[in-house]
Amino acid sequence: MRRRIAIEAPADVADGAGGVMRGFAALAQVFAAVEPLSAHEAQAGRALGLNRLWRVTIRARGDVTGGHRVVWRGRVLDVLSVRPLDADLRFEELLCEETAP
Repeated sequence: MRRRIAIEAPADVADGAGGVMRGFAALAQVFAAVEPLSAHEAQAGRALGLNRLWRVTIRARGDVTGGHRVVWRGRVLDVLSVRPLDADLRFEELLCEETAP
């Protein structure tokens, strides 16, 4: 685990018109192992993009869930799922998706 990543949690911010805007707030900076898993083309409307799956391994925290995101080297990775990696619950594996335009 030699890569420094930032973990961000979803946060709602008042928009001034009685509603809220979904944003993200910094939760922590930790060391992690970041590995690519796969990549495939995706189409949203008429725009083509590339979806990449990443495996991010961190020391267990217990407060990271799907919906959080990871920022690494300028890339934004959406956390899809989190699972314990070992029986001692020392590490967690995050399955993340990066969507590139």
